Amino acid sequence: MIEMGDFKLLYAASCILLGLVILAPTVALVVRLPEGERFSELYVLGPGHMAEGYPFNVSVNSVYRVFLGVGNHMGGLEDYVVYVKFRNQTESLHGDVDESLFEYRVALRDSDVWEREVSFSFSERERALVVDGYSVAVEKIVAWNNQTSGFYCQLLFELWHFDGVSAFEYHNRFIGLWLNVSVPT
Repeated sequence: MIEMGDFKLLYAASCILLGLVILAPTVALVVRLPEGERFSELYVLGPGHMAEGYPFNVSVNSVYRVFLGVGNHMGGLEDYVVYVKFRNQTESLHGDVDESLFEYRVALRDSDVWEREVSFSFSERERALVVDGYSVAVEKIVAWNNQTSGFYCQLLFELWHFDGVSAFEYHNRFIGLWLNVSVPT
């Protein structure tokens, strides 16, 4: 037979358990469990929309295409800028924003991905790099590389992230496509 003290203890435990079950959805809205790693992604795919077939041996007045993408996995709305830069073998990898030739600005919600086809070519007549139809004069000296017997330069894509206050800052994501420009036209 259950005594009155045991019955009160069982009744109190049942009430507490029922209260926890009823309050669980509300507590889940307030208490956040640790989430996975937050990160941004930057990628370039070749013309076949695969991680292969990137342009390498390039010639003047020929158009080349790649797919540029940015993914947001930061947990909220994020603003990004992808700066397109052109560098030779002697220049530092990451420089100032002033060195950018072209830029793409994009705002992404969490888990969204932005992608676009980027075309580029070298115009002999204008002595310029043409990105998505926009011509930008390039005053770079590309030196002969004795080890690889060629002239090499790099088309660089850098991801910059809005700091949430007033400016974009470098987000430690970049992709560079090395280009052999010693191919005869």
